[in-house]
Amino acid sequence: MTAVVQQAAIPDAPADDAPHLLLVDDDRRIRSLMSRYLAQQGYRVTTAQDAADARRKLEGLAFDLLVLDVMMPGENGLDFTRWLRSISHVPILMLTARADAADRVAGLEIGADDYLTKPFEPKELALRVASILRRAAPAAAPMTPQTVRFGQSVFHIERGELRQGDATMRLTERERFMLQLLARTPGEPVTREALAGAMPGNERTVDVQINRLRRKIERDPANPVYLQTARGAGYRLVIDG
Repeated sequence: MTAVVQQAAIPDAPADDAPHLLLVDDDRRIRSLMSRYLAQQGYRVTTAQDAADARRKLEGLAFDLLVLDVMMPGENGLDFTRWLRSISHVPILMLTARADAADRVAGLEIGADDYLTKPFEPKELALRVASILRRAAPAAAPMTPQTVRFGQSVFHIERGELRQGDATMRLTERERFMLQLLARTPGEPVTREALAGAMPGNERTVDVQINRLRRKIERDPANPVYLQTARGAGYRLVIDG
């Protein structure tokens, strides 16, 4: 991580019902920095130094999200993710020191929810964690809306139906998937990797599909009001109300 976590104030203990994170990294300094910063953000944090240590922690504790390093001695993060996905759907944010797209693709294909490349800012880590936890929240939560409105458009999330007035707008399966993902967390950035879905790593294809969606919902696609670019993060859908 490139930023130094300030140590001037000791944060209050996280609430007992705060999300519980497991940080798995063989670098003791990075574990300490991540743990301290995320605890300051209100999370309960447990650390593990390698995959074997993480397995022991998982035997006795339940976690809401894992932050998992890819390059570790012994069992690496990819192999550990493959094993974990065979028994659990707990969200996983993978960390890697390698920016190669092939590594990101491999992690996403075996079930990781998001990727973060080292070095990174602690704030970006916290934002990614918060975004994944929001996406992992139960879809049937009482406050989850069935429809969202933006401009002249109304989108029914579960049906994947986009309407403008009395007209139903035609969406491709890829456009429908992306719009559903964006509509479930309105106002929050969704990464290109997540929007790629079954086509991980193909970020150019995501950009093309976003441009097509803008032509269907924006008055001026070149200056989007609703389907906005979140610089360095991906895209967000801004809804009315």
